[in-house]
Amino acid sequence: MAFISILRLSPTPTPKTLSKSRPFSSFNPPLTPFLKFPSKTHLSQQSTVTRMSYNPTPATDRLVSAVSYTLPFFNSLQYGRFLFTKYPSLALLVDPVIPLLSLYRSIPYASFVAFFALYLGVVRNPSFSQFVRFNAMQAVTLDVLLVVPLLLTRILNPGRAGLGFKLMVWGHNAVFLFSCFCFVYGLVSSVLGKTPRLPFIAEAAGRQV
Repeated sequence: MAFISILRLSPTPTPKTLSKSRPFSSFNPPLTPFLKFPSKTHLSQQSTVTRMSYNPTPATDRLVSAVSYTLPFFNSLQYGRFLFTKYPSLALLVDPVIPLLSLYRSIPYASFVAFFALYLGVVRNPSFSQFVRFNAMQAVTLDVLLVVPLLLTRILNPGRAGLGFKLMVWGHNAVFLFSCFCFVYGLVSSVLGKTPRLPFIAEAAGRQV
């Protein structure tokens, strides 16, 4: 009973008293929406997938560029005869292209015809893209440089023994290995749609395109 009487005697709170007792009740902070931004990792993964799924280089341009590098490769096989004699297992790597090589050599003046067809029909043809013309010019430049060791061999005539013959063998092996590197590098890069820059050749080819 005493507790009930105390409740009856206690004054009823009014809005004024409530505002006095809770001075910050009228302040309602603004609610900001929670925005979830994608993380940098997610964005990088998305862009990587987009780049992998879309290649701006057309398939025809990649095919023509890749085929262009077969011209200097076929003409450089003559420099590998010393390596093929010393290491016969290396000749097995060339076996897949033997039918194409036989067809290429069966055509009279095939090297000259392919050279001028590539230079006049592709490099100087504005209908092809810059990607195709640059790769074709690199192949043409490499093919021209492959004639230099052969001319030096015929002029100097190192013979079949002695130091001169050893230098010729080393030079031919180096030329063949460099040509193989350019062929593989140019072929793979062209198929992937990337622009290969062959050492000692890219700058000279870029000035002609």
